[in-house]
Amino acid sequence: MPFRAIYFGKDKKIPGYGDGQKVEEGNYIDNRKTGVWKKYFEDGILQNEITYQNSRPNGYAKVYYSNGKLKEEGIWQGNKWVGEYKLYHENGEKYHEFAFNDNGKREGVQKYYYETGKVMIEGEWKEGKESGMVKEYYEDGALKSEKFFNGGALDPASIIVYENEVKEEKPKPEPVGKGVKVEKDEESMSLKEFDGNGYCKLYSRDRQISKDGIFKNNVLVDGKWYKYNKDGILQKIEVYKNGAYAGEAPLPAQ
Repeated sequence: MPFRAIYFGKDKKIPGYGDGQKVEEGNYIDNRKTGVWKKYFEDGILQNEITYQNSRPNGYAKVYYSNGKLKEEGIWQGNKWVGEYKLYHENGEKYHEFAFNDNGKREGVQKYYYETGKVMIEGEWKEGKESGMVKEYYEDGALKSEKFFNGGALDPASIIVYENEVKEEKPKPEPVGKGVKVEKDEESMSLKEFDGNGYCKLYSRDRQISKDGIFKNNVLVDGKWYKYNKDGILQKIEVYKNGAYAGEAPLPAQ
């Protein structure tokens, strides 16, 4: 007679689980686990989903990371993986993509991946051993090496290693702007006379800081331009870099 079972911490007495925390759930037929059973981490996140027949894992299975993302999936049968199997990085990208024969040994094309999703290694396996050409790739997708195997044994004479000719990207030139001109009523409070070039801090006729930075020919090219309203209250601070507007600086705390 089939019935649904849900087990809690108080039933299983597993360390880390509270009495009311769900541990696992699934169906019984004739007192044997049948179908998909779900198990949970202590915080309630799904830990795995395993298909049972006669209380033994036999069928599709999924295992999850503690953050809830899928870790691995495939057919679990007789305590071994058979058929297609996938293992994932924690970011969700594939890590391994294997194929197993009925004896649980790797057979056919096997692939390993970088966290970016690009292939790292690929080749043929037979009865759990490398068989034929196995290729390895750099993270940018360029071929790194080729190796030939026979029954898991590497043929040293077959090894070919390729250098990765990575093209260096030239830094993009920063935008060049016209900067901010010095107003007639702005002046420096420094004892040194300002000639319109170099670093300087300028003030308005109301003795409020107006520009602070590096000037070239009486133009602010790298620094800050302080803007006030008609009541003399600072409204915003514009930042300039290489003569071009680069954004706003945060206003000082009142």
